[in-house]
Amino acid sequence: MNVAVVILNWNGRHLLDQFLPSVVKFSQEAKIYVADNASTDDSIAYLEKHYPYISIIKNAENAGYAGGYNLALKSVPEDIHILLNSDVEVTENWLVPLMEVFRNEPKTAALQPKILDYKETDHFEYAGAAGGYLDKYGYPFCRGRIFQHLEEDHSQYNDDRYIFWASGACLAIRKNTYEEIGGLDEDFFAHQEEIDLCWRLQNKGYKIKYVSASRIFHVGGATLQDMNPKKTFFNFRNSLFMLLKNVEPNKVFITIFVRMILDGVAAFKFIFEGKFNHFFAIMDAHLSFYRHYGRIRKKRPKEFIFRKYYLISSVVYAHFVLRKNKFSDLKK
Repeated sequence: MNVAVVILNWNGRHLLDQFLPSVVKFSQEAKIYVADNASTDDSIAYLEKHYPYISIIKNAENAGYAGGYNLALKSVPEDIHILLNSDVEVTENWLVPLMEVFRNEPKTAALQPKILDYKETDHFEYAGAAGGYLDKYGYPFCRGRIFQHLEEDHSQYNDDRYIFWASGACLAIRKNTYEEIGGLDEDFFAHQEEIDLCWRLQNKGYKIKYVSASRIFHVGGATLQDMNPKKTFFNFRNSLFMLLKNVEPNKVFITIFVRMILDGVAAFKFIFEGKFNHFFAIMDAHLSFYRHYGRIRKKRPKEFIFRKYYLISSVVYAHFVLRKNKFSDLKK
């Protein structure tokens, strides 16, 4: 079983300079690739000069996270693909625990490590923390992260366990299962496509797992800043795409209806906070969902195998009404 670490890059020369050294130093078990999404900076020249032994895959256009990886991974023959963000610092032996799980659990298709904050290293990081989950209306949360509240790491989530989704910041996946389900959905472009991927994997009977002995540090928000309205647009629109694709037939429309009401509440909250660009981003997200409705609906599986996808009914209610900030409090 061989492994490839594939870093997607778009105008991230400064990130490559900062974070690639740790990947090279601590990934001796893997072949390293940089998939360049048609950068206009000097990323490729930098790699060719300083890392001539790293394989460069040159995509003809910036196809986003989903399209960029779908294009690049066609050229990667290794059995295990690790989709690694360019703003990640890895640690010694980070690959070993992941590979052990893949060797011992043939039905486990995707993994993620413990993801800590590069800027505040004793805290979990937003994009994945200690493993991802959904509520009934498609709002994602993690062990270690509920909305913007990030927990400090006290080893409380050092138990390996099956999760609902693995973070796109560091997604380890078997090549054959990635290809079996058609890879990432390019209609998402960026944000939450990894959740949709993991949902589809589980619909095929595969498992997703969090592996605590593997640790990385993630900057986060390096491509689209945390409060960038474009990120708000993708998150809200793509959640609706995901629900339409994957929720069972007799519940899909009521689930989307309630979700859109909750989105409306969030939009007006942005108005009261003076964040008008985010209000319009949510409105645009809903309009985009309507425009693409027919296209996305055709992606629903022909034979639907229902599995409970949500851990709790509403993380919005739990967090904003009941004031529960920790994953461990959600079921109390």
